[in-house]
Amino acid sequence: MSVQPVGEVPLSGRSGGPRPSGKGFGELMMRFLSEVDALQKDADIAARQLVTGEAPNVHQVMLAVEKASLTLSLVVEVRNKVLEAYREVMRMQV
Repeated sequence: MSVQPVGEVPLSGRSGGPRPSGKGFGELMMRFLSEVDALQKDADIAARQLVTGEAPNVHQVMLAVEKASLTLSLVVEVRNKVLEAYREVMRMQV
C-alpha cells in the first residue's frame, strides 16, 4: 500500500485571495440612496402638480408621497443599524 503525499490545499476566505466579483456594500448603498432620491423627487413633483392643479388624481400624489416617506424611514433605520454595528465593533476588545 502506497501513501500519496498531500499537496497544497488552497484556503478560501483569506484576505490575500481574490475578492468575489459581487457588488460591495458601498455600491449597494449608493444605488439604494439614488433610488430613494429619485422617489423623493417624484413625490416633490407630484406635490407641486397637486398645488398647481396639474395633478390628475390626488390618490397618485398621496401614494408617491407615502412611498417616499417609507423609503426614507427605511434608510434611517438602516443607518441606525449600521451605526449600532460599528459602535459594537469599536467596543470589542482585541
